[in-house]
Amino acid sequence: MINKLHLAMIELYSGDAKRIQHFCKVHSYAKIIAETENVDEKCLFILEAAALTHDIGIHLCEEKYGDCNGKLQEKEGPALAKKFLEELGFDSDVSERVQYLIAHHHTYDNIDGIDYQILVEADFLVNIMEDGLSKEAALKVYHRIFKTECGKKICKEMFDIC
Repeated sequence: MINKLHLAMIELYSGDAKRIQHFCKVHSYAKIIAETENVDEKCLFILEAAALTHDIGIHLCEEKYGDCNGKLQEKEGPALAKKFLEELGFDSDVSERVQYLIAHHHTYDNIDGIDYQILVEADFLVNIMEDGLSKEAALKVYHRIFKTECGKKICKEMFDIC
C-alpha cells in the first residue's frame, strides 16, 4: 500500500523532480528514524503515508496564493490528502491521522505523538540541506526540534554539529 502511494505521489508531482526528491528523502529519513525508535507497525504505516504526502498542497498553494509557505500547505493539504488517500483505499482512521500530521507539520509546539515528532525531524533533515542553512542554524534547529535518538544522531553526523 505504501509503494502504491509512493508511485501515485510521483505521478501526481509529474515533472516536478525537486518536489519528488523532497518527499522521497523525507520518507526515507522518517522510515529509518521510526524503525530505529521501534514504533509499532500502524504508527510506521501512518508515518510513511504522512511523509509521502506531507507537502501535497504545495502546487495548489502556488496556484491559489502564488506562495507555498508552510502555513498555507497546512491549510490546503489535508483536504487534498483525504481525497487522494480515499481513492487509494486507505482506511479512514489512517487518513485522519495523516491529515492531522499534514495540517501541523510546520507547527513545532505541542507535538503530540512520535509520528508527528519523527515527521518534523525528517522534514528538517531534508530542509536544512535543501535550504542551505548554516551550521549555526542547523545547531539551533537540532537543539530546538530534535528529540529522538536516531534523529539527533543523523542530524549531528550529517551537519557535523556537537
